[in-house]
Amino acid sequence: MTEAANDSLHVPVLLERCLELLGPALASPGAVLVDGTLGLGGHAEAFLRRFPELTLVGIDRDPEALRLAGERLRPFAGRTHLVHAVSDALPTVLADLGLAGVSGILYDLGVSSMQLDRVDRGFSYARDAALDMRMDSTAPLTAARILAEYDEASLRRIFQEYGEEKLAARYARAIVRVRVDTPVETSAQLVDLLQDATPAALRNAGHPAKRVFQALRVEVNAELDVLARTIPAALDALEVGGRIVVLAYQSLEDRIVKREFAARSVSTAPRGLPVELPEHAPELKLLVRGAELATDEEKSRNPRSTPVRLRAAERTRKAAA
Repeated sequence: MTEAANDSLHVPVLLERCLELLGPALASPGAVLVDGTLGLGGHAEAFLRRFPELTLVGIDRDPEALRLAGERLRPFAGRTHLVHAVSDALPTVLADLGLAGVSGILYDLGVSSMQLDRVDRGFSYARDAALDMRMDSTAPLTAARILAEYDEASLRRIFQEYGEEKLAARYARAIVRVRVDTPVETSAQLVDLLQDATPAALRNAGHPAKRVFQALRVEVNAELDVLARTIPAALDALEVGGRIVVLAYQSLEDRIVKREFAARSVSTAPRGLPVELPEHAPELKLLVRGAELATDEEKSRNPRSTPVRLRAAERTRKAAA
């Protein structure tokens, strides 16, 4: 099976819902959609087919994902700009393309299907591989390097903050103890170490590696720091009437999106002001109530959608100068 054919097996999460929510902002001639986490281009392809006058700006930090997405989107080459960049570089990407604003923005956060499926990328604890976990293979920091160089306190912190791991201190201590004699360089080594360090009474309470692997991936790619810069930049880039949809897969990501959307969807008028001035009006209108989850049908069809939390908003006015 070719890579292109294999790509077609990856089903974009909540595709029809994304089309429905972003569609009203993309129907006009000259509309521009930013797919800020292009991945294999599944969402992007659907939007380009649905809206024949749409221009796409596809951004991804993974050069291999960009290459594969480029193959998939070749029929639309005249309407696409594919850019190797981290998502928080959006203002620079748009400036380089001469775009002052955009009509729609989509972020499908987290690790992509391709990254999970490529054993050599080291994202999965279910298969043995070198502990890499870089979304951008040109970046210097790997999970193995973190395990070799971070002190016990730093390991404990990232396991607690990014993995919400209750046994963070225990796992950090075990890693530091083991690495004195044997570098922890593969996923199988790390899984065995974590299983040995887990109290017997807790070994049936989910896989002990799940949260640690998540924490390492987040640290390697600075995912939460990047997202905290990305969402404000994206909202600033939206034209009035433009829409944004964000798909998050873990609570830490969703919290950042929720906080920024909430801050911009309420009046900033001082309490007691008799009349709300235009500059105090909300910048955003929320398009879904809270975080929307996948339906049972969607989860059955596409298991990757099981943890997804969708948030969407429309830009209602320009920010005050």
